[in-house]
This record gives sequence, C-alpha cells and structure tokens, in this order.
Amino acid sequence: MSRQSILAVSLLGFTLAGCAGLPFGVASQPPAGERWVASWGSAQLVPEGQNELPAAQWQDASLRQVVRVSLAGRRLRVKLSNVFGTAPLVVDAGSVARAVQPGRADVDAASLRPLRFGGAAGVTIPAGAEYLSDPVDLPHAAGADLAISLHFAQAPARQTGHPGARATSFIARGNQVASPAWPQTETFTRWYQIAGVESLAGAGAHTVVAIGDSITDGYGVQPDTYARWTDGLATRLRSAGMTDIGVVNAGIGGGRMLRDGLGPNLVSRFERDVLARPGVSHAIVMIGVNDFGVQHRNKEDSPAERARLVADLQEAYRQIVARAHLQGVCVLGATITPYGGSGYYQPGAENEADRVAYNQWIRTAGIVDGVVDFDAALRDPARPDHLRKSLDNDGLHPSPAGYQAMADAVPLARLKTCSIAR
Repeated sequence: MSRQSILAVSLLGFTLAGCAGLPFGVASQPPAGERWVASWGSAQLVPEGQNELPAAQWQDASLRQVVRVSLAGRRLRVKLSNVFGTAPLVVDAGSVARAVQPGRADVDAASLRPLRFGGAAGVTIPAGAEYLSDPVDLPHAAGADLAISLHFAQAPARQTGHPGARATSFIARGNQVASPAWPQTETFTRWYQIAGVESLAGAGAHTVVAIGDSITDGYGVQPDTYARWTDGLATRLRSAGMTDIGVVNAGIGGGRMLRDGLGPNLVSRFERDVLARPGVSHAIVMIGVNDFGVQHRNKEDSPAERARLVADLQEAYRQIVARAHLQGVCVLGATITPYGGSGYYQPGAENEADRVAYNQWIRTAGIVDGVVDFDAALRDPARPDHLRKSLDNDGLHPSPAGYQAMADAVPLARLKTCSIAR
C-alpha cells in the first residue's frame, strides 16, 4: 500500500472515530430499537388581525406556551418554526418543563430543562425554515401538558403561528425561561413559532395526523378543556391499551382543500403538516365543507362550477393519497358532516346534493385506505342535512358531545398498522 493510501485510511479511521464520539444531537441516530415520533404538533399559518401578537408584547419578552403531548417518553425534542417568516428569527433562550396545571403559568421546577441548539442556548432560524432542538432528557406521560418557554428580544419580521390553540399560554417580561414560577403574566390562547414535539419511542410507535378545517381544529372548544375530537381519540387509544400510537392535530380553521383561506390550502401543506412528521403512519383527512360553502356564499355555484369543484376535490384527494403512499402512509378519508343549519353558509339543496355525492365517493371510490364516517355519526336521522340537535353547536360545528361522537366513530383497528409498502 502506498504512503498516500495509508494516510487516507488513517484519516478515514480518525473521521469515523470522531463521528462515533459525537454527542447525541439533532443529526445523530437514536439508540437501536427506538425512533423519533411526533407526539404533538400544529399546522402553521401567518397570523393576521386579532390572531397576531402585538409587536410590543415581543420586546424583551418570554412566551410560555402549553401543549399536550400524546405519547409517553423519557426524551424529547422541540421543533421551532419560522416557516412564514420574512427574515431570520432569533430565539435567545428556551426551556421545556411539565406544566403544573392547565391555565397556570407555573411549571414543575424539578422538570425544568434548558433547550439547546447544537449545544448553544440560542438559535437563529432562517426565513422559511424550521429547527429542532437538541434532545432533552425529560420523562413525561402520555397526555402530559408541557410548557415551552422562549425568550425574544423583538417581534419576528412576520409571525408564524396557529390561532386555534384552545390552550392558555403566557407572556412575562425579560428572560424568564429558567424561572419555574411566573407570578405576573399576560395570557393568550394562540401558539407562536412552535410546530412540534417529538418523543423518543419504541420502534413500533407511530402517529396519526388529523388534517382538516375548523371541525378538526376544534372550533367552539373552550381553552384548557381538551375536548376536540382528536383529544378524544388520543384518550380512546390510551384506554384501549394502544399507547404506542400518537395523535397530532393539523386542522386549520377556515381551511379548504383547493384554495387558501386563513391558512394555506390542504394540498399545499400536506407534506409539511403530515408527511414530514416523524413516525407518521396514518392521515385522517376531513376537508371540503368550506370549499362547498364558500362557493355557494360567493354565488359562484353555477351547475358547471359545482361540477368542476367536485371533480377538482376528487383529483386533489387522489394526489394526496398517492403522495402519502409513496411515504408508506395510509389515508383514512373522513366524510363531511352536515351543515344544513349553518347560518353562515345557508346551504341549499344543490350544496347538500354535492355533499352527499362527495361523501359517497369517499366511501366507495376505493381511493382511500379506510373510511371514518363522521357524517353517519353526527347527522340527524329525521333531517340528514342537519347535525343531530344533541351534537350541534351552531349548525356547522359540533358541540363537545358532537366532538366526542366523532372521536368514538374512528375505527381504532384501522390505526394499528399501515400495510402500504414504502
């Protein structure tokens, strides 16, 4: 062997030894038999109007935001988001801890852990990017409330967030991320700049992502009550002993399949909100009521445009299912619940005919890998274009009892495994 070859082999050995000695960071592989699995997450959009946090509240401020994870674990990492930012986002410091109780800013002091990014206390996230923290050793139960605290010197150039948090979070002046007690705070019920929590779990653990509109996002659910249908589904899974299945809610109020609304259209966000989440095995897709309703409300529902909308919705479904199957993810198609009592959309007979036909296509076309028949679970037998009175909130959205009926309608056996070959 030549002198140059010997040197090359020596350098290779040194490099490999150095890789083996790297700390367990974002880029390193988890231990054998374990993997990262999404345990909590939300869909991101650009907050506008009352959903935007005023710039003054970001100045030298700490945000303590509370999320409920769906998987137990001993180690986790947090995903921060600047996906809609127009400039780099500077996060000066961060921490994660177990919250004391919903609606309170204090955390369990013994569980308080700093967030690190490549070992550093702060991080700068480029515009359009999302960053993971280094892994954090923090034992936590399924259904635990975790508080993610972040300090900012100033407001983001453009905020990234999720208005439908349905959970109380807190603002304190100065860098308070290491303080377990926050006696003086302002409160808000939205999430900003956080996109996910991932737990280190066994090789068989996986996650179901529910993606849709305000019915999935949980419109009408009071803060800190955790009464969305996805919350009920997570509770059902745990009660059934299926503790290795997580649930992530990727609903956006006002969301549509084909066009942007309060947030991006579902087709455009499917990769980020579903397929990019680690350990995802299933997507439950419930979408279309706003596509139909907005068309009618805007008086764009000529027979030709109605037929075009149905055809476009069906093609969009085919596309997202094909993309999911490429990643080995199964898609359960959820039927659209009745909205004949909606004072906002005031649907007519043509809207109802389109909804019924679309639901029947979901059930019978063979495009999806299974069906979640929310329509059958919530409709009034005497008036099938209306929600059952005991399950109705406003003619469009279910009541808490309606959301529980949705959770009960999900066939748990379908969530155990996905047979789609990757």
